[in-house]
Amino acid sequence: MEKSSDSSYFHEASYVEETGQLRTTRVPVVQELARQGLNHLPQRFVVVQPERHHEKPAPLSSHRVSEPLLSINMAKLRGNDRDEELAKLLRGAKTWGMVVLEGHGVAESVLNGVRDVVKEFFGLSFEEKKASVGSYVSVDNMGYGRNFVKSEEQPLDWIDRVTMKAAPAGATEGLHVWPQRPSNFRHVIEQYVAEARHIFNDILEALAEAISLERHVFLRNFDPHESEINVRVNYYPPCPRPDQALGLTPHTDASALTLLLQFEAGRGLQVLRDTKWVTVPWPKEAMLVNVGDLLEIMSNGMCKSPWHRVVTQMDVERFSVALFYNPSPQTEIEPIGIRALANEDDVEAYKKVVVGEYLQHFYSISPTVKKQAISFAKRVPGS
Repeated sequence: MEKSSDSSYFHEASYVEETGQLRTTRVPVVQELARQGLNHLPQRFVVVQPERHHEKPAPLSSHRVSEPLLSINMAKLRGNDRDEELAKLLRGAKTWGMVVLEGHGVAESVLNGVRDVVKEFFGLSFEEKKASVGSYVSVDNMGYGRNFVKSEEQPLDWIDRVTMKAAPAGATEGLHVWPQRPSNFRHVIEQYVAEARHIFNDILEALAEAISLERHVFLRNFDPHESEINVRVNYYPPCPRPDQALGLTPHTDASALTLLLQFEAGRGLQVLRDTKWVTVPWPKEAMLVNVGDLLEIMSNGMCKSPWHRVVTQMDVERFSVALFYNPSPQTEIEPIGIRALANEDDVEAYKKVVVGEYLQHFYSISPTVKKQAISFAKRVPGS
């Protein structure tokens, strides 16, 4: 990362062209652009609809959600009388691919700690953030910087982020990817991650039970010493033209489950429903859990990994902390045998895949068109 002579700030991103040649591009730091008080959108951030390259950029339409997301009370889900919560959890995983989590049991002091260290980090100057944490090009794109930059022509997301791997133990040894400022950043995030692992495990067991399977059928893929939890802290600054820029390009998550916490502002997340983008609000004190590609594969398509994006807002900033729960890269996952539980025509047929191979494929083609990555795990008819 460097500061250029025109007083603009940049992240560096490397990508491989179709010819195989390695290129490096400079990506403007969105937080610094927002600090300048721009009243226009730099051209690299203008989203052009793929079918309209010959026209002016189409405004990004936003639709309010027509029905609330299903809300799960984790305290009830963990209790003895949980049939209603199990039914709602499965219905949410099959339809929206996500549910709201209330009564999750994470102490308010822990959540407030996460909010405080995140805001303090992004309150630092660019030079201070750069000195506090490094940046590494890998499948996980760890550190402070950009990811998914594949060309000079690609519209860029209106976002800044910092990414770490919080599990397994020792995963980031020797890497300067945990912010050193504030000094308690890592301790606070790891404390939250430890609480979140219990939520992930309970959701995986409950989903299996809701499908009338043995409770460990999904969780057995998550060795407590080898499974991964990646942390992605997102900052969406105010945007001068929210009708032309996206905070995050449409995508699915490559995880098994993703747990999302947001603060300062809501209404940034949108999900594609019946060809329309709908806004997904949720209570300030609640969390959101969504299905990732790996769980869609493991559930043989019964649980759906949702196609979602983040829109920008003009006068507010938004922070979110996403935790991604994965089996170890060496784990081979396979779809459960649920054809007996549903009409075969209603269930996608997936095959065994190695988690690391799937992730390599996912990130090699991202960003991409709707749910193209998961075709890697689809069973060939007749095989």
